[in-house]
Amino acid sequence: MRASLAPILALLAILTSPSLLPFTAATSAATFLSLHRAFPPTHHRVQLDRLRARDRARHGRLLQNVVVGGVVDFSVAGSSDPYLVGLYFTKVKLGSPPKEYNVQIDTGSDILWITCNSCSDCPQTSGLGIQLNLYDSGSSSTAGQISCSDPICSSAVQTSATECTESNQCSYTFQYGDGSGTSGVYVSDALYFDMILGQSFMANSSAAIVFGCSTFQSGDLTKTDKAVDGIFGFGQGALSVISQLSYRGITPKVFSHCLKGDGNGGGILVLGEILEPSIVYSPLVPSQPHYNLNLQSIAVNGQLLPIDPIAFTTSNSRGTIVDSGTTLTYLVEEAYDPFVSAITSAVSQSVTPLISKGNQCYLVSNSLAEVFPPVSLNFAAGASMVLKPEEYLVHTGFIGGAAMWCIGFQKVQGGVTILGDLVLKDKIFVYDLARQRIGWANYDCSLSVNVSVTTSKDEFINAGQLSKSNSSRDTLFKLLTTGIMVVLLHILVLVDFHLL
Repeated sequence: MRASLAPILALLAILTSPSLLPFTAATSAATFLSLHRAFPPTHHRVQLDRLRARDRARHGRLLQNVVVGGVVDFSVAGSSDPYLVGLYFTKVKLGSPPKEYNVQIDTGSDILWITCNSCSDCPQTSGLGIQLNLYDSGSSSTAGQISCSDPICSSAVQTSATECTESNQCSYTFQYGDGSGTSGVYVSDALYFDMILGQSFMANSSAAIVFGCSTFQSGDLTKTDKAVDGIFGFGQGALSVISQLSYRGITPKVFSHCLKGDGNGGGILVLGEILEPSIVYSPLVPSQPHYNLNLQSIAVNGQLLPIDPIAFTTSNSRGTIVDSGTTLTYLVEEAYDPFVSAITSAVSQSVTPLISKGNQCYLVSNSLAEVFPPVSLNFAAGASMVLKPEEYLVHTGFIGGAAMWCIGFQKVQGGVTILGDLVLKDKIFVYDLARQRIGWANYDCSLSVNVSVTTSKDEFINAGQLSKSNSSRDTLFKLLTTGIMVVLLHILVLVDFHLL
């Protein structure tokens, strides 16, 4: 019983915190922002060892942390080098008067934290071409400290990472698996966002949130080449922004994205539900800190591979995670070996197989679709994810006029299967946290999408044109009173990737 009540008690602690009482909840809205995406378009050359190195640092954080994260509506900047950042980063607007901060969007952590003006060993400049800004609670008229006696610090939300300082402030310490870490104090302040209420209807709004003010950083967080102002968690934990806002009825407890794979990249990320008739859903594995799904089998060209289902069983050290912060895709050894063998066997008469830097590669003279078979990842509840060749292969260059494509899936010796951008691109993904399920559908992410703005599905906004499906005054009135905000985030990707 205690375990089931903990999340509710934690959210109640946030809602009853004195630091949040001066603010009021926003009514229904839709907002949008631009993002930069890590995975390069497929026509760029890619070195797999660099991608693996970037992902290893990413997984050090993802697999050690026990929480995940969330975002709302902000303007965005980004890097032209996906290997320096590897995650989306956006702008959050905090404080009164509001000030903008560049933060990474991280599905592998939970808390939003910003670098404080008193931070030691923190970068002063960034190689991403952005100006770093430090948060100063003393310059914000709406800022508040979280004391040790605050329900947020003393209730069930408290973890081993939550402590009490000598000055009676609620503090935190996060140590990531890649060796980096941060510590600081919890504060509350106003978070600002633009609300899209319908066609030609926009309004500014704000809500109080609790976030971390980082006073110390170590490891990769101190490096100037990829420095940003903080990290924005995108998970289900009680202190994530999505949990704080959705519990108060400001946002729905669902987010969606659609990542465009080719051309200039791009796409959208929505704090809300993208509506598409072809979406199939699979339930999230209960009581897991990450976005875990039950992967049951893999088929190549319609033929199931001889993989023991135990290889995908979820436990403390195994399972399948969906993570948009990972560039490639990682399969456990029991699945990787038969997968590569099946692909090679299917194409060996039409291409030239070869090993390049330890990777299984192929010299291809024809189009991929003519040679390589479709791959199906089959999940619980009968939901299958069908992959095109570009979604399991990576273009690494040319040899003798033939294109060299290598298997983008990487081998993991025991442990966790991680589905990254390689397979997530060119699909709508819906993370329905209220119903504890994830849905997807193949989609041209350069097109507009329909987004639900109510708890029912009879009203929606076309995210591409930012227009409502029904513009009558009655419908707009219902939209204004639903207490739900949809956040539309437009994802951009720079073409200059500086790849080798």
